[in-house]
Amino acid sequence: MDEVRQNVGSGSPLEPEIGFSRAVRVGRHVAVAGTAPIGEDGSTVGPGDVHAQTVRCLDIAERALRDAGASVEDVTRTRVMLTDITLWKEAARAHGERFAAVRPVTTFVEVSRFIDPDWLVEIEVDAVIGATPGF
Repeated sequence: MDEVRQNVGSGSPLEPEIGFSRAVRVGRHVAVAGTAPIGEDGSTVGPGDVHAQTVRCLDIAERALRDAGASVEDVTRTRVMLTDITLWKEAARAHGERFAAVRPVTTFVEVSRFIDPDWLVEIEVDAVIGATPGF
């Protein structure tokens, strides 16, 4: 039986231009695209502050999860990409504030840069709706 695909948009004018969705749900699985620290006004949130930027990325990802019918509790994997890996502890602190009870698998990697040079972090999230914690 084929699973129904649900594309979840954020309203960004780049989505149809580039050909991407903020999130995609297939069955119980939700994948959230890389989220950058962009404010409602389109500007970078927390310039120079990786903790504030990480919080903003997670807020955007959480909204996409909700729009797809998932929640933070359903998250199974996160990928945290940083332009300076020495800042990982501040990003990890923000990640822990959101996921301490969920404890998804997580990868922190350093990348050379993002589209906007003010972005210090970008985050991807995967979830399985209804995955009951077994710990």
